[in-house]
Amino acid sequence: MSSQEVWTTLKLLAWTKDYLLSKGVVNARLEAEWLLCAATGLDRVGLYLQYDKPLIDAELAAYRLLVARRAKREPLQHILGSQEFCGIDYDVSPDVLIPRYDTEVLILEALNRSSCAQTVLDIGTGSGCIAVSMQKRLANAVVTATDISEAALAVARRNAVKAGAAVEFLFGALFEPVVGRRFDLIVSNPPYIPTADIDMLDQEVRDYDPMIALDGGLDGLDIYRELIPAAVDYLNPRGWLLVEVGIGQAKDVTSMFQSAGKFTETIIALDPGGIQRVVGAQLKELS
Repeated sequence: MSSQEVWTTLKLLAWTKDYLLSKGVVNARLEAEWLLCAATGLDRVGLYLQYDKPLIDAELAAYRLLVARRAKREPLQHILGSQEFCGIDYDVSPDVLIPRYDTEVLILEALNRSSCAQTVLDIGTGSGCIAVSMQKRLANAVVTATDISEAALAVARRNAVKAGAAVEFLFGALFEPVVGRRFDLIVSNPPYIPTADIDMLDQEVRDYDPMIALDGGLDGLDIYRELIPAAVDYLNPRGWLLVEVGIGQAKDVTSMFQSAGKFTETIIALDPGGIQRVVGAQLKELS
């Protein structure tokens, strides 16, 4: 990208698309547009209304820096600083897992089965996207969220304020911060990647998402082994526990619910790609 040339919007987008494609970026044209929006302060409509206007030197310099970062496969969300999830724009950083659209299935299933929940707990909240999304849809519920990363909680608190969501954020592992309390609904998207599979993940995930949010132990199921049986003591009768799971893990997680001996028959929900993504069950009435 020579600074001696005259770079109009269309010319720049065409060059960047080819360059990012050569670096393995799949949605290169669209991402080039978002990066140019960030560099110029325009929205995508504004870009095309000025498609033949040359960029000024300051815009071009800013754009070069953004493109260079993306060419190193730094996630677009980190470069732009945000990611949309359930219709809300969330701040993201290297301290939190970037919200994925697959996780919206967890929100949908939780709402379908606990639409009258008064108390909600999100374990391992990360960016806060689950807790905030739940609170915005269950306006009368008291929503609590926990995480073992203070840095992640800082991002989550910022997201809650930005979204106008009243969420209680607590530091600690699993149920440690809420000992003695019970909830109508518990949700979690825990780390579930088997340790040996980490190196095979896409570079953008492996090198930029926090390892603590990815590594689920030898078979990826470490957290579920603790979370599911322990949840019995933190759910109200007929309360629901729903968890996100990785590819091929639904059967094993279902067995853990059954082994706990306190839950009704499990439900399994598919994500848009047809993958079994959410497993959940309802706590039986106390006898």
